[in-house]
Amino acid sequence: MTTALNKNLLGLALVAILSGCATPPPSGAPVGQNPRDPLEGVNRQVYAFNDSLDRAVLKPVAQGYVNVVPGPVRSCVRNVFNNLGDVWSAANSVLQNRVPEGINMTFRFMLNTTMGVGGCFDVASKQGVPRVRADFGQTLGVWGLPTGPYLMLPLLGPSTIREASGTAGDFAFDPLALSAIVDNVPVRNSLYVLKLINTRANLLDVGNLLNDVALDSYAFTRDAYLQRRDSMVRGVKTNGEGSLPDYSLPDYGDHPATSSTPSATRSMGKARSSIPSASALKSRRRASSPASRCTSRCRPA
Repeated sequence: MTTALNKNLLGLALVAILSGCATPPPSGAPVGQNPRDPLEGVNRQVYAFNDSLDRAVLKPVAQGYVNVVPGPVRSCVRNVFNNLGDVWSAANSVLQNRVPEGINMTFRFMLNTTMGVGGCFDVASKQGVPRVRADFGQTLGVWGLPTGPYLMLPLLGPSTIREASGTAGDFAFDPLALSAIVDNVPVRNSLYVLKLINTRANLLDVGNLLNDVALDSYAFTRDAYLQRRDSMVRGVKTNGEGSLPDYSLPDYGDHPATSSTPSATRSMGKARSSIPSASALKSRRRASSPASRCTSRCRPA
């Protein structure tokens, strides 16, 4: 399905998972008027708490991570976590009756794990095997479970009743939790912290963009999140059609006419036949000249 929204909009929805940049509602703006956000008053308070935590802890740590850790190492860390996420995406694709995409994601995981040195290098993308993300909240939506009211969860960010249930499933079947290191609590928790820092570091620029473009960042984040989640579910139900508009341009290349375009060929033939030849034009000019219109009365005796 891909997906997708515009890259900036997608990033804005993702950065809200960690916190976002909270601002109070505009002066005189009604609270609780959005039918999908009946708990807006409480949600804004949680949003402000998440923002304070982000400004005080998460963002500075992410900035230090970017400044200290070399780019290739950060890229390897990001690819490894993405590769682990492909396992759960493959399972959810199958649960959503998208078996070909589930097979595709399984192949991605196997290829990147072996040829990509444990997922450090994204070999599959270079080979033209795309990543199609899927989670349990999306699966519940495909199964017909309604979204329910919008929620702003402490630490976790934007969600809904359905997506909160999906998040619980995502945590329960997280590859890190199911791996062999599950008994080593310090190592497991360290990996979770590294995953969180990696995610926040990838969204530093998006958070700055949100500050620049949003007058009410809470409403902007909420609308972006809800539209993205609705689009993901709708795209699966319509087999990828109707989730987002197709802005790709048609092929305007010059191709030779073939039998697959008979109407165009006939039109070109008619246009050619309607153009008079050079000899016909000369005949018409001779016929229209004064000498050609002269009769026996204008000849000398």
